[in-house]
Amino acid sequence: MSSTTTAPATRRRRGGLNKGETGAGWLFVSPAIVIVGVFLVAPILLALWVSFTNWNGRFSPINNPRVDFVGMENYAKITTEDGLIQQLFGRSIRNNVYYVLLVVPLQTALALFLAIQVNRRMLKAKSFFRTAFYFPSVTSSIAITGVFMFLFQASGVVNAVLGWFSIHGPNWFADPSGVLHKILGWFGLSSAPAGWEKPGFLGVSTWDWLGGPSVAQCVLIIMAVFTTSGTFMLLFLAGLQNIGSEVGEAAVMDGATGWKTFWHVTLPMLKPTLFTVLTLGLIGTWQVFDQVYLTRGTPAAATLTSPAYLAYDQAFSSNRPGVAAAIAFVLFLIIIVMTLLQRFVLADRDPSGYGRDRKAKKKAKGATS
Repeated sequence: MSSTTTAPATRRRRGGLNKGETGAGWLFVSPAIVIVGVFLVAPILLALWVSFTNWNGRFSPINNPRVDFVGMENYAKITTEDGLIQQLFGRSIRNNVYYVLLVVPLQTALALFLAIQVNRRMLKAKSFFRTAFYFPSVTSSIAITGVFMFLFQASGVVNAVLGWFSIHGPNWFADPSGVLHKILGWFGLSSAPAGWEKPGFLGVSTWDWLGGPSVAQCVLIIMAVFTTSGTFMLLFLAGLQNIGSEVGEAAVMDGATGWKTFWHVTLPMLKPTLFTVLTLGLIGTWQVFDQVYLTRGTPAAATLTSPAYLAYDQAFSSNRPGVAAAIAFVLFLIIIVMTLLQRFVLADRDPSGYGRDRKAKKKAKGATS
């Protein structure tokens, strides 16, 4: 009797889901598929089509006799054709490169440091410190930008504090000069060497590429580190709590110092979390928009422009949706390349089994077989 009742169930498990179960599954996921298709996939495909046309933003870009297919012309305008659009795109990329190079390492290091501190057993009022460090991350970026613009104005609080130490602070948001240019000026190199002032990659001269972040952009960098470290602190804190205290205790029993325990035990076990934090940091810094939009009227606005803001400006101020869409997809490719490069760098010690570590395991398995 038992064999008769269990046989159909066994046959169904071996053959997979029946037609009724498959149909029910598709029925349940269909609302999500429709929503994703309408609000995500369709806009992306439409933007991709717009990037290959000369659409001016009026009427529909589809089945419109006034819209012509121009191929890679919009992409050429921002990358290879000499002109104002290429220079604007090149400057935005230059600005964003320095923004990424400074914000991502600083926010990651600060988030890890804060996570280690609030994870200590002897720390009192842990909930208070965790909430205090995380609070800037949930505050409106527009409100925080307004506060920072008030603090860093010429007669603001920051310059007043610097004045107590006899330091004359700059007019932060009105100073477009690069920090590296200022440092080189201290050593007598205040102007570009011969040939360095000519337009180079993406229409930006070599001297401008090596200028570093502007004084105004340093404020945005400080603000980004201040507002995002709390979120990444929680990710690192979750990773630290998954490790367990017995791992560190075992390392101490083996004679490892606190620094060696962190570098050789804790940090390798945090690789998956570190990869997530770096990936989110790269995506967020390359897509910075709010802060740039609010500071667009300042004298140093040209040194703050990001590709995301430039795409907005080209679409809605200059009526060039095709160029804006091309900028967006180039930015998308930059983010993908940076993420893959980061994955490649971390792959040799990636405990999840991906990348070069996984390839090594496959080679070892093939050799043994």
